[in-house]
Amino acid sequence: MFINFDNLFIYIFCYIIGSIPFGLLISLLLKKNDPRLVGSKNIGATNIARTSGWKLGLLTLIFDILKGYLTIFFFQSQFANLELLILCVFLGHLFPIWIKFKGGKGIAVLIGCLTAYNVYYGIFYVFSWLIVAIISRYSSLSALIASINILILVFFINEKFFSVLLIIVVMIFFKHTSNIKRLLIRKESRIILKK
Repeated sequence: MFINFDNLFIYIFCYIIGSIPFGLLISLLLKKNDPRLVGSKNIGATNIARTSGWKLGLLTLIFDILKGYLTIFFFQSQFANLELLILCVFLGHLFPIWIKFKGGKGIAVLIGCLTAYNVYYGIFYVFSWLIVAIISRYSSLSALIASINILILVFFINEKFFSVLLIIVVMIFFKHTSNIKRLLIRKESRIILKK
């Protein structure tokens, strides 16, 4: 069986870029709380915003979106199987090699990847998230419903991307297992807007 080592290198490269734990790096560089030890013990923007302030959370969000966006945007004109590259970046974020495969929940990096792949997908996802967040004040619920919505959309208009996106959405639900349990017993933390 012939193996294209150039493509294999690109897959590994995308996984490694996805593995960069910006939330942890930013927290340590700015001498804030180690997100792995506080709150939900997650390195994602939501936990960092809750434990170290919204500014740090926003910075984490931006960097996580950018790592997804820039990686896919860079390969957009030179690589046919962008869908598989998106999966590699996403898995890198969820299971980063640098911190014992304990990463974020994938929402920010998915937004970046979707926007680079098709800007309307990214806008649709963010819009879905915002609608649910405004109504429910639950970040996790917003992410789950937005993920289902984009999956349904892609099912009808992009058969090529659907199978990869289905894997991604299943992984998002897996990473949100504890949030789902808290939502069911109404103990999930709400979004609190402060001055």
